[in-house]
Amino acid sequence: MKIVDVVCSAGRTGFYFDDQRAIKKGAGQDGVFYTGAPVTAGFSSVRQAGESISVMIVLEDGQVAFGDCAAVQYSGAGGRDPLFLAEEFIPIIDEYIKPHLVGKEADHFRDLCSMLESIKVEGKRLHTAIRYGVSQAILDAVARGTHRLMCDVVADEYGCEVSEQPIDLFTQSGDDRYDNADKMIIKGAQVLPHALINNVETKLGRDGEKLLEYVGWLRDRVLGNRADESYNPVLHIDVYGTIGAAFGVNNYKAMADYIETLGRAAGPFQLRIEGPMDCDTDREAQIEAMASLTKELDERGCSVELVADEWCNTLEDIKLFADHKAGHMIQVKTPDLGSITNTIEAVLYCKSRGIGTYQGGTCNETDRSAQVCVHCAMATKPDQMLAKPGMGVDEGFMIAYNEMNRIIALRAAGRK
Repeated sequence: MKIVDVVCSAGRTGFYFDDQRAIKKGAGQDGVFYTGAPVTAGFSSVRQAGESISVMIVLEDGQVAFGDCAAVQYSGAGGRDPLFLAEEFIPIIDEYIKPHLVGKEADHFRDLCSMLESIKVEGKRLHTAIRYGVSQAILDAVARGTHRLMCDVVADEYGCEVSEQPIDLFTQSGDDRYDNADKMIIKGAQVLPHALINNVETKLGRDGEKLLEYVGWLRDRVLGNRADESYNPVLHIDVYGTIGAAFGVNNYKAMADYIETLGRAAGPFQLRIEGPMDCDTDREAQIEAMASLTKELDERGCSVELVADEWCNTLEDIKLFADHKAGHMIQVKTPDLGSITNTIEAVLYCKSRGIGTYQGGTCNETDRSAQVCVHCAMATKPDQMLAKPGMGVDEGFMIAYNEMNRIIALRAAGRK
């Protein structure tokens, strides 16, 4: 099935672009707005509307396949590609990608994505958001052209078997960590609530007392409101390096002591702590710190699992973290990896190394990128997957949950 055209449209995402550097420098907050001037190149304000690009691939029989280019909330920070604005990047797709796709047969997902990954503009690879969205559209085009589901295309090309059961969904609360936790419990989210513990003084507590209190509240909230005793969610808290900031980035004993206390407070539920420390220096320092704390907890027989996130942005990064056992679980942050082939390979690599896999992403994606990511997850079977986009819980959970169940129902009915 030949590709006859590529058409782009500008879109909005499920959240915002935030200038992380300006926020760290003390930007004020007024309701949903941030006050003060942006400091990162490309930003017109500290917080601005998230933008996306829908890439539509037209096939010769008239079918239209599509994917959405999107970038993370904190674009332009932490070594990531610059702010992703539709008006700047649609011309790049039209000039440099469209000529490579038009006339090609939509028959092999990995080959077309390999071609996409090799394109360079002025000696540089395409923006990660572009590679992310175009690869989604390519997967959809191959699926439509060969009359298969997207998950089956992935499974066929990577030697996987599509899951017959839903993947556990991880829901994120944003700062509304109390009311949104209630929504998650009502919905029956298997992993919750993220909680956004990104400040020592206001959210963790100088001695960790505020997070400890929250974990106890969360445990009691689940126990007191779950539909029945079969509902036993994993409590997954992202602490943005605040435990290391409070107890010492390399003080593994003190951090482990505190994490053990959190684990006891979470009982009877499994606890996961994402990003316990943030080594601002480099990737190797982060790997060493995460591996050392993981080892310390394992030697104690502690059941709390650590999740790697910071400095773990590319397929190469993820392989290094997995090889060094720098965490019990690794987040595969989908937009940061570019083509979704890299997401697929990252999940499969972690599984091959016996490391837990969290197919993540960002609140600043779209319904379409979330749907395509569900197909990737159903083929590769990570331990958990982010419900996205947005921070409202209900919408992101609905999009991911419903797409998974469509896949299961269609395959049970013989549609593969």
